[in-house]
Amino acid sequence: MNRDSADAAPACQWSIRIDTGGTFTDCLAIDPAGTCHRVKVLSSGTLRGTVTSAEPGSREVSLAVSWNAPAHFARGALLRSLEDPTTAVEVSGHGPADGTTCTLEITGPVPAAFAPESACELAFDEEAPVLAARLVTGTAAGEPLPAIDLRLATTRGTNALLERHGVPVAFFVTRGFADLLRIGDQQRPDLFALDIRRPPPLYQEVVEVEERLDAEGGVLRSLDLESLDEPIRRLREAGIESAAVAFLHSYRNPEHEERLAEHLRQKGFRHVARSADLAPLIKILPRAETAVVDAYLGPIIGEYLERVRRRIGEGHLHMMTSAGGLVSASRYRACDSLLSGPAGGVVGAASSGRAVGAEKVIAFDMGGTSTDVSRFDGDYEYLFEHRVGDARVAAPALAIETVASGGGSICQLEAGPGGEGTGRAMVGPESAGARPGPACYGAGGPLTLTDVHLLLGRLDPSRFGIPVSADAARRAFESLVAKVRQADPGGREALLLGFLDIANERMADAVRQISVRRGYDPNRYGLVSFGGAGGLHACAVASLLGIETVIVPREAGLLSALGLGAAVIERFAQRQILEPLADCHTSLMPWLRELARSASDEVVLEGAPAEQVEVRRQLAFLRFAGQETSLELELSPAMLEDESELARGFFRRYETLYGYRPRERVLEVESLRVVASSKPPREAARMAAAESRDAKPSSLHRAFFGGVWREAPVYHTDNLDPGAVLRGPALVLDPHATLVVEPGWHGRAEPGGTLVLRRG
Repeated sequence: MNRDSADAAPACQWSIRIDTGGTFTDCLAIDPAGTCHRVKVLSSGTLRGTVTSAEPGSREVSLAVSWNAPAHFARGALLRSLEDPTTAVEVSGHGPADGTTCTLEITGPVPAAFAPESACELAFDEEAPVLAARLVTGTAAGEPLPAIDLRLATTRGTNALLERHGVPVAFFVTRGFADLLRIGDQQRPDLFALDIRRPPPLYQEVVEVEERLDAEGGVLRSLDLESLDEPIRRLREAGIESAAVAFLHSYRNPEHEERLAEHLRQKGFRHVARSADLAPLIKILPRAETAVVDAYLGPIIGEYLERVRRRIGEGHLHMMTSAGGLVSASRYRACDSLLSGPAGGVVGAASSGRAVGAEKVIAFDMGGTSTDVSRFDGDYEYLFEHRVGDARVAAPALAIETVASGGGSICQLEAGPGGEGTGRAMVGPESAGARPGPACYGAGGPLTLTDVHLLLGRLDPSRFGIPVSADAARRAFESLVAKVRQADPGGREALLLGFLDIANERMADAVRQISVRRGYDPNRYGLVSFGGAGGLHACAVASLLGIETVIVPREAGLLSALGLGAAVIERFAQRQILEPLADCHTSLMPWLRELARSASDEVVLEGAPAEQVEVRRQLAFLRFAGQETSLELELSPAMLEDESELARGFFRRYETLYGYRPRERVLEVESLRVVASSKPPREAARMAAAESRDAKPSSLHRAFFGGVWREAPVYHTDNLDPGAVLRGPALVLDPHATLVVEPGWHGRAEPGGTLVLRRG
């Protein structure tokens, strides 16, 4: 845990920003005196160490640790062996942990599994964000935390959705549409596959409801609640407590959904998701899918937040949404949570880019499980319908492309015929996760990208933050190679580099998805690299894309948490229009004012002062009459005053995206959306550039670059003063991340600690 000065937090309370990812939980905190604290813990809610001494029969174990904690911080935690997780003893007390050592008192004799040099972990009965908050505030287990303003992003809902670990859901739908979500949009996941195997729907039971509205919301068949009493009784007896409700045309008239939702709550359903409340727009399919996702994950997210809320006591808790804004925990919806962690990274990347004068950036966030990329062009790009795994969600989200490539991505070799030859190298999509983790974690995990970097000398085991073993990584690699009978020992480095090349190309293609394939040239952007593994691949990915500048923030390993501090309280308001532009242009301004008032009121309800609320975006979605897909346009005063200017804006956007200008046709306004938010934190004035001078390396480290093993210079971020210049190949070490400066790249430290790399 590091400390340095920062802008003062509100008096008498801690400002804590925490991002819980699939592998690590990152925490940045500012104490009441204005000092910044940093900590990173495993998302499993554990701390790790290496046994340095443990006398058999005694009740004392000494550990080498990388974390700080007061005396008795871990009292009541379980000390587990990583090599034998069944071996666990309770901690009864200990002295302070000073970032290097800690001596634990345990309730029983030292088991044989706790031999010197063996890895172990302390498991706490608390969520990872609470553990991180206790570490930065120095609050022992069982003691109340100080007053906290906590901002939190989490992958809890995302992981539950991808792993299909949600709660049982009953889906209530208009009679005749029971198979709606099974049929879907009839798109085939694999066009040429003969045996199509679709994943089952997320709901467990479906109930058809006697009711029907016409296309304008008029009642054709009244809602019959009495006919539902028997199926509801059966569902409750089966233990189902979560329901999703989606009726035809309810976006025009939500009365039937509202009445059924209230009836279900009276009958004992704890969570009811209504499609017209979550996504009040045309198309029942995405509305229904969104409601089912919310019902599937809502209780899990709710219980998780309740556990966190109980621990922070009187503190304030705001959650990051998929759209990059903050919302109070009481108003947080599961369908808004699925990209909350990556969204924090995008906000942090935009802020970091602006700090060095880069208004156009591509955020490159590589963590332990996946890589998220997005584009920032002066403001954020939104999606109002997105997919996570097999699920489609109609909710605002930042346009983020995710690829299964992270530090924990498993590296494999597919044997050739007869098991001979090197076979085909593969990286991911499977990940080793936080447990067992990469092979070097010492918990029996497989070879991963983290192990590959370690074996190529691009990671320093002594600076990793948790105990790692190069020998364990080497054994996993040798075991992998032995399976395919590789005969050329001299080609081992080439194979390791091949794994990196596969991962780099996959991540570069994700960047092309959000740039080249949407009409934007990545060469015009800077690549903001962050995440625990981002710096290991940033130069290589940038080279594949022709990007000339890589920006590495001071908090690269914790940037998603930093982004939470730069985020604003934000709300969206939307209105379905579905009218020709010529017929409704004069109504656009009154409609937008109404939406702006609604969104602004919501932000004020979240606690923002009315004078600090602004309407940040006004968006119109236009399309040709008769088409389904619409294009988003940022509305200007000229477009609202002049119908022809709005039409010209549409045609310009169309030509940019598709490469040609279509013939004039009738335009239709599909919908309007408004974004209101609190005003962003005031950015510090940019400091004058310092005079350039060569940086002095702290040490040399043997690493593989350019086809040979060499002594590469090693720099530490704490020692890079503004103006310091370094040249690749080199390693730049931070307590929470490592940057690989590839040959042909050079970097310069800027005021504030950001490192800007340029090619050539």
